[in-house]
Amino acid sequence: MRFPVRGQRPPANPAPLPCCRRAGPAMRGLGLLRAAGRRGRGVVLQLPQARPDRFGGVSVDLAQLRGLERPRAALLRAWLQDSIKQWKREGKIAVWLHIPVLQSSFIATAALQGFTFHHAEGDSSTLTLWLGDGNSRLPGYATHQLGVAGAVLDNSTGKVLVVQDKNKTKNAWKFPGGLSDPGEDIGDTAVREVFEETGIKSEFKSILSIRQQHRHPGAFGKSDMYIICRLEPSSFNISFCQQECLRCEWMDLDELAKTKDATPITSSIAKLLLYGYREGFDKIDITMKEFSAVYTGLVYKLYHRELPESYKDMGGL
Repeated sequence: MRFPVRGQRPPANPAPLPCCRRAGPAMRGLGLLRAAGRRGRGVVLQLPQARPDRFGGVSVDLAQLRGLERPRAALLRAWLQDSIKQWKREGKIAVWLHIPVLQSSFIATAALQGFTFHHAEGDSSTLTLWLGDGNSRLPGYATHQLGVAGAVLDNSTGKVLVVQDKNKTKNAWKFPGGLSDPGEDIGDTAVREVFEETGIKSEFKSILSIRQQHRHPGAFGKSDMYIICRLEPSSFNISFCQQECLRCEWMDLDELAKTKDATPITSSIAKLLLYGYREGFDKIDITMKEFSAVYTGLVYKLYHRELPESYKDMGGL
């Protein structure tokens, strides 16, 4: 069975085949497979393109399948079997198989060829097959969730914005916050969450702390990162979310640092914030600087303590 040249029309009366056979290198891009259709007529199935990836493997997206409204599992199984052999001959070390949710019936077909789940998102799942020597060296999918809170401090009054969550067993004072959205910067999450919960507008100034916790029940048993940022308010009239918050108020920072009615992490950061308020925020702030990434058009943000001017002028960065 040969893959016709792209754009070339298939023969008018092809010989029906019970299933597909390999007909050329698996990396040749889009090809056509022909199988016996209803009443013996040939049915053409356009295959997805196998694209090289940065891990030395190939990536295949079944959303590119064309030709049959419901491609049969036998066609995919035969194509996978031949393609896997070809990829091994070409020295590929792994296969990433992306399966749309409406084609989930093919997951079992792929599993029989040795594929295992890597992750699932929205309307598709991704399976992998390791072809290299030894155990798989493919990177795991994201295993952490990122929570961000904002400690909004009014420098003119020494008051900080705090909330009590609704429907909690213990209504302790804490800083407003929530989970970061995909592609959202840490500071942007803090500013957004504070506004959504309290109605207070603010500006990101620095990172104050990072908490790491594993096997977190609220993160589906995965690891959890929780970052508290220092924010500066640009509005002061509270209009808190009635669905999420029981109470919200501006509290004296000194009082928050001493009260027993706050969560342990809130008490610790209140003391840190009080120290910075009295002695200078340069002693506690972890600030951010933006750089151009090695990938064209992308940037990254680096967070660290502020350097003295003598070190900033050393060159390099």
